[in-house]
Amino acid sequence: MMGLVALGLSVSSAVQADDADIQKDNLYPKVRFVTSMGDMVVELDRWRAPYTVDHFLNHVVSGSYNGSLFSRVIDDFVVQGGGYNTDWESLPEGPTVINESGNGLRNDFGTIAMARQNDPHSARRQFYFNVKDNDSLNPSARRWGYAVFGRVVENAELLYEMAAVETHTHEETGFPDVPVETIELIRVELLPEEL
Repeated sequence: MMGLVALGLSVSSAVQADDADIQKDNLYPKVRFVTSMGDMVVELDRWRAPYTVDHFLNHVVSGSYNGSLFSRVIDDFVVQGGGYNTDWESLPEGPTVINESGNGLRNDFGTIAMARQNDPHSARRQFYFNVKDNDSLNPSARRWGYAVFGRVVENAELLYEMAAVETHTHEETGFPDVPVETIELIRVELLPEEL
């Protein structure tokens, strides 16, 4: 399905940043995740992860995350989504984004990062939230890590609730760690810039 936090990104974006209003001059844009279990607000860090934030926001403003699933939930590890619609159809992956895991941001509780395959620059559209401090996902002198690009700033408690849901192996796809009760990502919305 998605090797850890699998599915990934390279150096371009789904939609050119010039073509969409992704608040290019805002170093810390905020987005609201509206889910079937509640809402949370995430502050993105364009200062530390400029390519990743632009890439993610292009997906957000195009609406490509709306009506998708949180498809992988591992208690005390991660909650992952963004790759499938509610009928379990793969969403268009688009281009990859360069791995910015060496940016100083760590895979700690409440942070959002890009999922990828084994290739460090393979992240495309899937993302995950850390539901604990996951040191094993950080880069080291010998390996690439998973690029963190923001953190939950409102209602991080929702991550605990999501991580605690019952999971199983999905019958049709064979994917493990799938919530028994669907967790839908109803929409992700870019919030207006704060003055």
